[in-house]
Amino acid sequence: MSTTTSQLTIIRPDDWHLHLRDGEQLKAVLPHTARQFARAIVMPNLRPPIVTTNMARAYQARIVSALPDDLRAKFQPLMTLYLTDNTAPAEITRAKSSGIVHAIKLYPAGATTNSDAGVTDIAKCYATLAEMEKHDVPLLVHGEVTDLDIDVFDREKVFIDRVLFPLMQRFPNLRIVFEHITTRDAVEFIKQSSAKIGATITAHHLLLNRNALFQGGIRPHHYCLPVLKREIHRRALLEAATSGNGKFFLGTDSAPHALVHKEQACGCAGIFTAHAAMECYATAFEKANALDKLEGFASFFGADFYRLPHNSDKITLQKKSWTIPERYPFSEEALIPLYANEELHWKMI
Repeated sequence: MSTTTSQLTIIRPDDWHLHLRDGEQLKAVLPHTARQFARAIVMPNLRPPIVTTNMARAYQARIVSALPDDLRAKFQPLMTLYLTDNTAPAEITRAKSSGIVHAIKLYPAGATTNSDAGVTDIAKCYATLAEMEKHDVPLLVHGEVTDLDIDVFDREKVFIDRVLFPLMQRFPNLRIVFEHITTRDAVEFIKQSSAKIGATITAHHLLLNRNALFQGGIRPHHYCLPVLKREIHRRALLEAATSGNGKFFLGTDSAPHALVHKEQACGCAGIFTAHAAMECYATAFEKANALDKLEGFASFFGADFYRLPHNSDKITLQKKSWTIPERYPFSEEALIPLYANEELHWKMI
């Protein structure tokens, strides 16, 4: 890494948690990610979800086909499967041998967008999880319980106690990524867990607390799941991300939704950040006086957890003010990015 007061050059990073959608929407958002990142773990919560290796292979082909010609050789999608109550252990064997499936994603049923086909009871997946442990296939976890009697701001903490800690005890050699952590409780859990447990942190959870949902009224484009939390939790996440601890690494959870689906009586959860992902992370790290820690978090620690080589080429971020567009095209609709019409002071060149 090289840095000056006006420029930062790092090894090209990877995004270890990304939503790309499909069809024309995929074509609209994919270039934002591919110009910044060399690889990305692609989420499987399409309709229908990606539940088999053959479906993952077909989705990978659609992603590669959607890449602009100048980015096709520079970006690699890393595929995942959607865990259900009925995922067979044999599918894990096929996934491992395919060479293209890098993890299995656990969505508790009803936890977030397109999660209605998710797991209703983790015990139903024990045989499949045992096969994952045997083949060293990581489990990616959306860490929230969905009980209606649990406060939405407490669902991550309850998930740790009810599901994640017992799961870790039952399968001690299963590699687990606790994705998009949002609480001080999750930070402490990761710190105290074995080297088999890692976590991704989004840029928006580093930059925003829950007040951002209500500034001047309801702000639907700041609504995501897990929901933004109190300032004490944001500070804990920022401290973890900038600590140099290799158990914490970059995952944008960039989640595009058309404006019409965000601004309605029951709007979708998800924040689109792919348009300025590295600029947003640089902003957060600079505020913490920790720009020297960004390369490890963005470029090394995730690759190490997934046991993949570091990238060799580099990107450069320049200290330069620019205004984020009000919207981006999204198939035939509009996509509102994080910080629309606002200024950022880092720009990838």
